[in-house]
Amino acid sequence: MATYVLVPGAGGGAWYWRLLVPELQARGHEAIAVDLPAADESAGLTEYADTVVEAIGNRTGVILVAQSMGGLTAPLVCTRVPVALLVLLNAMVPSPGETGGAWWTNTGQAQAMAEQAAREGRPVPAEFDPEDIFFHDVAPEVTAEVLARGEQSQSQKPFDDPWPLKAWPNTPTVFLQGRDDRLFPLPFQRRVVQERLDIPVNEMPGGHLVALSRPKELADRLEEYRIRNIGSNVS
Repeated sequence: MATYVLVPGAGGGAWYWRLLVPELQARGHEAIAVDLPAADESAGLTEYADTVVEAIGNRTGVILVAQSMGGLTAPLVCTRVPVALLVLLNAMVPSPGETGGAWWTNTGQAQAMAEQAAREGRPVPAEFDPEDIFFHDVAPEVTAEVLARGEQSQSQKPFDDPWPLKAWPNTPTVFLQGRDDRLFPLPFQRRVVQERLDIPVNEMPGGHLVALSRPKELADRLEEYRIRNIGSNVS
């Protein structure tokens, strides 16, 4: 049995992984979805990492999966507890000393998002439209369930914190990107990940919220990475 620890993106809700968790459990593994203190205005990257470390406890051989903004937190965890494999999923990749707030301008995310919309023949909304950006490939009933929860709070503090590591941790790292992601388009992620991590970007169908739109396919891909990087006998 392997242990998957799942770190969400902005909003910090373990609920994001609700469809992936049973898929991993059905394959015989432990799956821990972490709730981050996203609504706490005093909680920054250190507190986010503390929360994940606490969830891991004394487990070893952990496979850490980090979605979107979770890419700021997960590497910090890798310096504190044994992590066998880090999987970045549609994730932000920070540079040493960079804040999460500066990341957007430094990487050229807004231009990349607009260029992707133009390539696909989509208009760019005058205001950010979560349903258009995040839920375009999520089943209507799942979208309705998520939207019924209301907007999830996300404090500014972790975006203001300079990323504290001097270099990426020495943890095997895999990057998986949804090829239909409208927030972080695939060509954009290929460039950023090449510049900052110098590793390949793997792709799968799906948008930014692939754990909601394609949980079975995502579980299959995570299992593939586990076997390839760790081996089939994980306990």
